[in-house]
Amino acid sequence: MAIIGGGSAGLSALKKLSDLNKSAILIEAGDRIGTKNVSGGILYSKQDPHGRIYNVEDVFGPDFVSNAPIERLIKKYLLHATSKNKIFTMDLTPLHEYKTNFGFSVLLNKLNPWLAERASESAEKQGGGIITGVHVSDIQWMGNKTIIRTNELEEFQVNSIIAADGVNSEVAEITKARDKFKPEEVYFGVKVIIKLPENIIEERFHLNSSEGSAHLFAGDITLNHIGGGFLYTNRQTLSLGAVYHYDSLLSNPVTPAHLIDELIKNPLISEYIKDEVPLRKDNNDLSKEDQLKMQLSVSKLIKTYNELRYKYFSKNNVELVESGKFRNIEDIKSKIDNIKKDLIEKYGVQFVNNYVELEYSAKLIPDGKRCMMKKPYYKNILFIGDAAGRGIFIGPKIEGLNVGIDDAVRASIAISRSIEKNNFDSGYMGNYYESLINESPYTREMNRIDEDYITLFLNVARNISMDSVDPLFRFGLSLMKNKRLRGIALRLVNFLGYDKVLPIIESEKAYVQVPILLANRLGSIVNSSYAPVIPTLSERIAKLQYNDDSESHITVEDKRSEFMKKLILLCPTKCYSLEGKDVVLQHEGCVECGTCSIGTRWRHPRGEKGVIYRYG
Repeated sequence: MAIIGGGSAGLSALKKLSDLNKSAILIEAGDRIGTKNVSGGILYSKQDPHGRIYNVEDVFGPDFVSNAPIERLIKKYLLHATSKNKIFTMDLTPLHEYKTNFGFSVLLNKLNPWLAERASESAEKQGGGIITGVHVSDIQWMGNKTIIRTNELEEFQVNSIIAADGVNSEVAEITKARDKFKPEEVYFGVKVIIKLPENIIEERFHLNSSEGSAHLFAGDITLNHIGGGFLYTNRQTLSLGAVYHYDSLLSNPVTPAHLIDELIKNPLISEYIKDEVPLRKDNNDLSKEDQLKMQLSVSKLIKTYNELRYKYFSKNNVELVESGKFRNIEDIKSKIDNIKKDLIEKYGVQFVNNYVELEYSAKLIPDGKRCMMKKPYYKNILFIGDAAGRGIFIGPKIEGLNVGIDDAVRASIAISRSIEKNNFDSGYMGNYYESLINESPYTREMNRIDEDYITLFLNVARNISMDSVDPLFRFGLSLMKNKRLRGIALRLVNFLGYDKVLPIIESEKAYVQVPILLANRLGSIVNSSYAPVIPTLSERIAKLQYNDDSESHITVEDKRSEFMKKLILLCPTKCYSLEGKDVVLQHEGCVECGTCSIGTRWRHPRGEKGVIYRYG
């Protein structure tokens, strides 16, 4: 059997199938595992009284936490309501800890190769493995045979397939197993990775070694869109991003880079990301040859300075002493100070407050309560994770990676059973997988409001004065604070279904107006000590790595549609522009987010082609 897609869900399926003594191959379009994966992201391990959850440590072993290249254990979970430079902060840590074994910040280009190594090791014992650099272009059925065609390999036959190819699932489109997700069914996320020394992160965010914090943002920072910002602490970086309802962005288009820029300009965030950055000075009095020599000398010196400084401010600084390069830690600090002195006195370099951006990325994210597949299968194909439209977005509760892993285990169990019975019919394998998915506590969360979670939220907010809030909103909160009335109301809501109440819960009032009121009434003034110098979009794109493909993976079918005109603004790397009355595409800068997929014929690039993320 074949697994299509090498993200955390696909890799979990490969590992689980192998542990069940079944042979499987995993096909991944990227040249290496992890280069096509992007997440916010926090990887959770959960427990639930309503049923079994399969977590990452269940698949990859109890030593996952001690051995995997995870970033920081999230111990604080804070929501910041913003109104210009006024900030009101709520501690939502009890909500984060609800049903949680652990939650780690992760970077997928570090984590997924580790998962792949262990999955591959298990798979090879069963005659399977991982094939990278291969893009699946077609799936066909010929009698009892299922044929997979790719751009790179000869066609081959399989008995079943797990589709783990993400929210823009080509498997789903090829087979017509489901329609493309509508704008109201997905979120759009844009993110930057920011470099910051390890010890400075811990000092600034008041963290112990290996501990981390997660920060959410709502209010005027959203530019009147439904959603919000996030900042997660990693080991030596920060993940800063914005996640918004896609239909909210379509109704009020704004460039994704601008959403990030607004976050960076907020004084609280600018202080969080601040670092001491060398600023070069051009010396136009020198000849071009001498200017070039000076630039090379300065570049080398700054590189050495940065490498030593980040190492000095890390837990691994003792390695420099153990290597014999330095006598002690003080010797390292002395070297850093001397380099800094040379840069200032010999080359006129200034050291200023700014921040350092490393990578810009974007993706669509499924809102499971709106778009999860009711029947997550088609013939002998099982859909998991984002490909099945499964993710949890309920206010500040954002979970996706763990949902995909749970799905992967359930799909593996269903396929293992079918292999043993040699029965891959949808009525046997598909129906059984559907029953397993319906037993998942995650499915319950996508269908029903959790009364205990609401109670926790009310407890967190119980001391917040709502006098200045809209009377209808106050009435709703008062109703929810009464346990008996809350139970009746939630039973009614769950009976009616999410669709009837979502316009009230997820509204501009809830995400923008109320946070602004709270910030203005209860917040404290935060001033930034500097004005961040924000890279242009061109500079951000220039930092990305690509293996360019002369053949476009996107075809624009209606060059004059209103949707395509909005893509001129909404495409995160400005791949679309207007020529006369036609919207035209320059695909080379595409980051494969799928933002345009709703209105185009969209495919992933051919194997090894396209964007190559270094962090994810």
